[in-house]
Amino acid sequence: MSKNKRSEIKIGIELDENRVPENIVWSAPDGGVDTAVSKAMMVSMWDSVEKESFRIDLWTKDMPVDEMRVFFHQTLVSMADTYHRATNDEKMRDTMLDFCDYFAEKLELKKED
Repeated sequence: MSKNKRSEIKIGIELDENRVPENIVWSAPDGGVDTAVSKAMMVSMWDSVEKESFRIDLWTKDMPVDEMRVFFHQTLVSMADTYHRATNDEKMRDTMLDFCDYFAEKLELKKED
């Protein structure tokens, strides 16, 4: 009989007096992350009973807009990759990546070579 291993990701949010995030820190010991600082986060979870997703989107009040644009673009590209790995649907992945290119173009994000 195998014994399952448990892993944890911890997220800490420091709020100001108006409950606006000032600091976000997270740790994932199994991934080698110990108290890393972040300015934004998006976490999505799937409720298989209700057949719906729920999410937590937070960013600190000092998160620059230009960095938020890059964060969104990178997240969208990552979602296309994750969708492809989960479904093996290359056509939809490519369609999603086309949108990511459009998004980057409209926001005038520089492509990294």
